[in-house]
Amino acid sequence: MYDVTRIRADFPILSRQVNGRPLVYLDNGASAQKPLAVIEAMDHAYREEYANVHRGLHYLSNVATEKYESVRGIIARFLNAGDEREIVFTTGSTEGINLVSYSWAAPRLQPGDEIVLSVMEHHANIVPWHFLRERQGVVLKWVDCDANGDLDPRAVLDAIGPRTRLIAVTHMSNVTGTVVDVAAICAGAREKGVPVLVDGSQAAVHMPVDVRAIGCDFYAITGHKLYGPSGSGAIFICHDRMEEMRPFLGGGDMIREVHKDAVTYADPPMRFEAGTPGIVQQTGLGVALQYMTGLGMENIAAHEHAIRDYARARLAGLNWLQVQGNSATKGAIFSFTMQGAHPHDLSTVLDKRGVAVRAGTHCAMPLLDRFGITASCRASFGLYNTTGEVDALIDALEFCRELFA
Repeated sequence: MYDVTRIRADFPILSRQVNGRPLVYLDNGASAQKPLAVIEAMDHAYREEYANVHRGLHYLSNVATEKYESVRGIIARFLNAGDEREIVFTTGSTEGINLVSYSWAAPRLQPGDEIVLSVMEHHANIVPWHFLRERQGVVLKWVDCDANGDLDPRAVLDAIGPRTRLIAVTHMSNVTGTVVDVAAICAGAREKGVPVLVDGSQAAVHMPVDVRAIGCDFYAITGHKLYGPSGSGAIFICHDRMEEMRPFLGGGDMIREVHKDAVTYADPPMRFEAGTPGIVQQTGLGVALQYMTGLGMENIAAHEHAIRDYARARLAGLNWLQVQGNSATKGAIFSFTMQGAHPHDLSTVLDKRGVAVRAGTHCAMPLLDRFGITASCRASFGLYNTTGEVDALIDALEFCRELFA
């Protein structure tokens, strides 16, 4: 049984007050809180087991290396990758997507070659491709979503032309919560010989992910949204694509031999992991993923779907609130605006009532342009949120309505 009260007890910060009121933390889409298991594991690592990895034969180095490298297998199982060597450690999805841009795309794309994107993408899955547009003459082809926030896989596949070299698409919108049928996109793209990069920053938090069933070439995740520490993350890269990639950063650990007139590189994934890594951060991510899988990803998804349905019904009763996107596939993410109140002001008043939401562009300006707005508030729910917190949000919004009327 999914016991949300017991689960909340695992997150120390959820028991605190903000502005004299119990904290209602609804900013999980930006960054999730950390369970005690992660906090204690990282504290223990720094207190008792810290040393650099891969570079020593002494006891502490061996312990640190073993724990650090075990996370690669944890992530591989979390994503159902076929081989843990298909997992490259990163500082998060942003680095993972940039790795693909610099190491795989940049060496092979020519002026006029195309990358297909959706307007739903986070800036982390837009800006690296703009670099290629600016520097190499690559063409970005945009696919629109509908007014409901849905992205039609057929529209993405129809955008493929003879010079399309990559599709880069989100698995779940960080603004509307829309879940995209990336498996259908990957299947159709594969028939046309076009690789697909999937930004899994949001989706991997809320549902089971199977990269083999999806059929993608790249799948990026970020640790701080997965109840792990900031500065941690990974990207799945299928074997065929990994073999096509040049090194990204140069330094220690990614080399085999270095001479005055030559250098040889380590095998993947080490080839893409230069320098001293975030040893304790990645260890913390491994504990966070074990915590999630211990709860059961299907159970987390079911709990969040119940929260989503309850929140959707309650928000629907506020006819003075405009919710952006209402896809049938959406997760428990709600972005909204209120006439007469700037989202920043709305967020500030909500905070005075103890409710933490995000306000701004959510690093998704093309999507906000699509909805004809410049900013919105976003309430994003996680595995520890409750229907009572939905009620607290609604009460705070009704207070705002009276205040800004």
